[in-house]
Amino acid sequence: MSPAEAVAVFAAGVGAGTINTVVGSGTLLTFPVLLAVGLPPVTANVSNALGLVPGSVAGAIGYRRELSGQRGLLLRLGVIALAGGVTGAVLLVTLPSKAFDAIVPALVAAALVLVVLQPRLARALQARRERSGTTAPAHGGPLLAVGILLASVYGGYFGAAQGVLYLSLMGLLLDATLQRANALKNVLAALVNGVAAVFFIAAAHMDWAAVGLVAAGATLGGIAGARVGRRLPPAVLRGLIVAVGLAAIVQLLLG
Repeated sequence: MSPAEAVAVFAAGVGAGTINTVVGSGTLLTFPVLLAVGLPPVTANVSNALGLVPGSVAGAIGYRRELSGQRGLLLRLGVIALAGGVTGAVLLVTLPSKAFDAIVPALVAAALVLVVLQPRLARALQARRERSGTTAPAHGGPLLAVGILLASVYGGYFGAAQGVLYLSLMGLLLDATLQRANALKNVLAALVNGVAAVFFIAAAHMDWAAVGLVAAGATLGGIAGARVGRRLPPAVLRGLIVAVGLAAIVQLLLG
């Protein structure tokens, strides 16, 4: 890797760490750059997964205030995310690299629709519960558990726009602000990337120079992303989620 290529990988890591903390989809920055500097697709994917872990951890630490009072929910969803991440990592080394190409853009598009409609849908669900005298399921209910599991399987496999999937599910099914959901998203992403990376270290080839550059950049980006993201009003954050999600769909379709 030349000095110019190393700078490009590091810069992509900074951008990915920032975007992952605020919204998600940082892989859409780092993965193409790693391919451009000559890494094979699977090596680029697994090196990227490990490199982004420190950024996810930094972002989660930056959102620690919003995590207050969510320990039980985090433990429940964290176990589910770990199981999904391991499953996705296994699929990556056993299935063809293009296995998810057809369905992922549709998943992200559906998630964006949920993000846009979430305030209206949440009000409609609350009104329905009030009429029927019921309450929201504890910890989001089985629907959230299944959704987080499937999103985590995808995250362990590739992960582009994984954060958008998490936010759409939690925004609709949890009685939580978007910022508190974002804090949960950062921890779940760190868990999925981390457990997938551990599997990849044992089962796949890493480019350790790329891992180090992405990790250094993503850590700085995660710190910066937490400072920026926590200050965004809900409407602005929702708009940013949609913008990043649309960019992800375009890149996935063109890629």
